[in-house]
Amino acid sequence: MNGNRNNSLDEHLKLVKTGKLRFENAFQAVARMILEDESAIEKVVVHGRNTYDFKLFRQGPRHVVGMFEEINSFVSCVKDAAEGGSSREMAFVLVGEPGNGKTFFVDYLCARYRQFLAQPGNRRFTFNFTGMDRLGTYGKLNTFQSQTFEDPMVLWMNLGETQEQSKEILAKRGKMKAKDIDKLYENYRPLGACSDFMLNDIRMHTDGDIDKMLSFFQVAPVPLSESLGTITGKYSAKDKITSSAVDLLGEESISRLLHISDPNNPYRFDLRRGALSRVAGGGIHFSDEIFKNKKDLVQIYLGVIQNRNIEIDGFRWPIDTLIIATSNNAEFNRFLAEKEEAPIVDRCRICYVAHNTDYRLQNQLTDYAIGNESKTTITSEELHQDPNMNYAASVAVVLTRLPKNEKLTSIEMMKLAAGEIAGEKSIKTLAEVKDSLNHEPDITRRFGQRGLGQRALGRALQAQMETSETNEGRCMFAEDVFKALERVVLDYVTEANDRAKYFSDIKTARGLYRERVMTEMFNAYMDEPQAIRKDVMNYVNMIIGIDAENLGPDQMWKYKDPQSGELKALKIDERYVQSVEERLGLKTREQRESFRTSIRKIYGQKMSLNKEYDFMDNIELVKAVTDVRLKSDIAGTGSLIGALANRTNEENQKLYDRMIDTMLNKLGYCRTCAHKTIEYFCTQSDET
Repeated sequence: MNGNRNNSLDEHLKLVKTGKLRFENAFQAVARMILEDESAIEKVVVHGRNTYDFKLFRQGPRHVVGMFEEINSFVSCVKDAAEGGSSREMAFVLVGEPGNGKTFFVDYLCARYRQFLAQPGNRRFTFNFTGMDRLGTYGKLNTFQSQTFEDPMVLWMNLGETQEQSKEILAKRGKMKAKDIDKLYENYRPLGACSDFMLNDIRMHTDGDIDKMLSFFQVAPVPLSESLGTITGKYSAKDKITSSAVDLLGEESISRLLHISDPNNPYRFDLRRGALSRVAGGGIHFSDEIFKNKKDLVQIYLGVIQNRNIEIDGFRWPIDTLIIATSNNAEFNRFLAEKEEAPIVDRCRICYVAHNTDYRLQNQLTDYAIGNESKTTITSEELHQDPNMNYAASVAVVLTRLPKNEKLTSIEMMKLAAGEIAGEKSIKTLAEVKDSLNHEPDITRRFGQRGLGQRALGRALQAQMETSETNEGRCMFAEDVFKALERVVLDYVTEANDRAKYFSDIKTARGLYRERVMTEMFNAYMDEPQAIRKDVMNYVNMIIGIDAENLGPDQMWKYKDPQSGELKALKIDERYVQSVEERLGLKTREQRESFRTSIRKIYGQKMSLNKEYDFMDNIELVKAVTDVRLKSDIAGTGSLIGALANRTNEENQKLYDRMIDTMLNKLGYCRTCAHKTIEYFCTQSDET
């Protein structure tokens, strides 16, 4: 019994009194699970706003990604309920577009809660009635379990006929102080109808003798079974014909009626037939697509949410349950249109869930969509993944989720949402855009509410994996994901305006992929995986050292590298610096100085937080450096393309073979995607 070897009520009371076991409600348990370890809470900046990140939601191989604002809303709601606020009479409802992680979040939370309750000291206990056949009115029924998994402490608080008598019993038998008893009664709730009825039968049978009464009870742990729906249970909306109140509340049991002689005994109702009673002992009830249920079930939820009671034929069973629900926007809007259903919405804490708009975090979600198992072709051969594949897919779906706006381009918005540099545009601009959009009464027009969701991405990846090109080449080539996404948009997006926007966004993503390929080609040409990164940092260090006092006549500048701490020497090449700035479109001296000042400022800010920062998120700068190096080292991009495309002479063939070798051995390509990437580079398509 996990630390409670003796299954008597006396022993349980002693363990609670000494702090080895806890008596707390569901809200307090969930809040403690999240907030107990202060080191697992950290401050983060999301879209220009300070918020908190809770590490509980970031554990395990398939954890929750992003959802910072939604998680903060949930934690705030649960904390308020744990402290006796109005949230304890509400349900937490996640509303958003399909495929944005609502159900995943709740399932993850439930799994963590079961793990939390499995730890010593956190276990939930209930009580059994034993020897009931001695009473004469229960036929051959001998042992019963509390139908709503009531805590033994709830039984102790109701053991007397009145609260005062129960307190006297606790003080005398449990040797508890008045302040400890008052603390206990802060979580007081009456026994359920059948437990109260049977306790009264026992009290009459024993003439109120406490020792004899306690002999009828045994303490037992509440099973932590996902499949049985105890502690954490899910009720999915069914169609109008097959769903009924029985699914939630339970019904009269014919088999029990054959034994119970007293027609007034509420134990004739089998509550375990319903989903609510199985999570009533400090559990989490998950109602999936709550507003798809027919009206009578929604009305039941209204009563349950507000009163936290299961009611059948006037009998009541108090429940201790955190209720979480989900709904998609279309169903929620339809429900709101029916004005007579307003009371249920009034009892819900609505949290609008947006799609993930951080393309760096999307990398993890794309990995989820691809799957962590090793992929194989139809003929069971190993399927390789292009190293640019995740980037291409992530950028494409994130761009579809970003709204059109006059203040920011889609690329600027994408970079700012990921916490990166977007030229002169600041994170404050993104915060203003987001605030403006989030005041829209139409939920679907708010920031991140429209776009291709995780399921759409999954369909695209499935479509890509089933093509003959992928199977024959034994590789998921990055460029193919754009064709697959376009097919998904054609097949699944019905609104013409959305379709047009998504096609435009995918085209923009192609341009970003093109720039990444340019960088990869230069790295392959230089036979160095970090070639461009080094050249970008050389430019940054040159503009820092160009005005240094210790700059010698030979233009050599000695500096201490903040990343390695070593003393380094750098020759400042002003022609290289000017070439990069010309590529960036900086014509005048004032423009160049302004840009250099901004780079120096970013360098100072970023290096203080992250010594590994390398400016590779500054797409314009990376592109400019790539273009300059391709031009200076290879006498123009065109000549490299020509050399790679026309391999009739031996020198060109050697260059091609060397680049292929670098891509295979240093850059993570397979032979198929290496050849296809070079081929794509030579076509000069998707150039921006």
